[in-house]
Amino acid sequence: MTDTLSPGGQPALSPQNAAIIQLTRKDFVSDQEVRWCPGCGDYSILAQTQKVMPDFGYPKENIVFISGIGCSGRLPYYMNTYGFHSIHGRAPAIATGLKAARPDLMVWVITGDGDALSIGGNHLIHSMRRNVDIRVIMFNNRIYGLTKGQASPTSEIGKVTKSTPLGTVDYPISPLTIALAAEASFIARSVDTHTEHLQQTLTRAGFHRGSVFTEVLQNCNIFNDGAHREFTDRDVREDRMLVLEHGQPMIFGKDRDMGLRLNGYQPEVVKLGDDFRVEDLLVHDEQDPLIAFMLSRLYWPDFPVPVGVIRDVRRPTHDELVTNQIEEAIAARGEGNLQALLSGNDTWTVK
Repeated sequence: MTDTLSPGGQPALSPQNAAIIQLTRKDFVSDQEVRWCPGCGDYSILAQTQKVMPDFGYPKENIVFISGIGCSGRLPYYMNTYGFHSIHGRAPAIATGLKAARPDLMVWVITGDGDALSIGGNHLIHSMRRNVDIRVIMFNNRIYGLTKGQASPTSEIGKVTKSTPLGTVDYPISPLTIALAAEASFIARSVDTHTEHLQQTLTRAGFHRGSVFTEVLQNCNIFNDGAHREFTDRDVREDRMLVLEHGQPMIFGKDRDMGLRLNGYQPEVVKLGDDFRVEDLLVHDEQDPLIAFMLSRLYWPDFPVPVGVIRDVRRPTHDELVTNQIEEAIAARGEGNLQALLSGNDTWTVK
């Protein structure tokens, strides 16, 4: 089966046996009781993940969900696939090893802002720079939820929490900018309650071949209720969020009368009308690194918050490069002999 094209025009991961495997959402629902706080955004992310899984055409036995520590870490229990609840921050490292050993598997990493960007920051960066063919879905609620409400790497400056009773003095990390600096080949953002958009984003992420980083803005109604409400709520989101579409001008607003343009090197919000036309607006290009970086730095209230695919490019994956290297070594040197290696000239006897 040949590669299909993603909406951004890049080669996408071909479904495996899509013609013969007919699965539904129910096939991906495990028999475990889902245990999150009532009203948690994790419920929506789980539901949308289960809904899109049949689209990829993989048998359940060839799909693996790997998580770290945090509320998000429970998601593998609720997927009727293989799964691994690993240790704090190490899910990308474990996923890298699995994908190198079993490149035929579809591997997802489920993590949170604390798990991924604090203790797991180094593992996350290197999995992305290597272009490991894994799909990292990071739940960002700007708080440590499982450990009961401490400031996380994405908490806004001045945030009062149990660990920062006078307000945090640490500037927050920009997850999308980190992903860009690490050269992830697919970067996107969505929102837990924007279910249709989240499904579309997860579908794009699933079909991409290479390192995927998808940030899901998520609410923790117990320890950080309303984390993103000022721009994600239904009654304001059209005026405060920018839904990205490849090849389309950056228009937003309830009346579709606002847009984003470049004024020199600086982004600028303008109102369409007598002074500005649609032709004056910046057109989104998922392969343009400068546009991607600019979008990763846009924050409310100065700018609308971008959601959708920020970057989608194709480059050789880590498992492809490893496989090619092994094949070239065997072709040049032969299969090799493990026993001869173990008992070769680099061994000695200690008496």
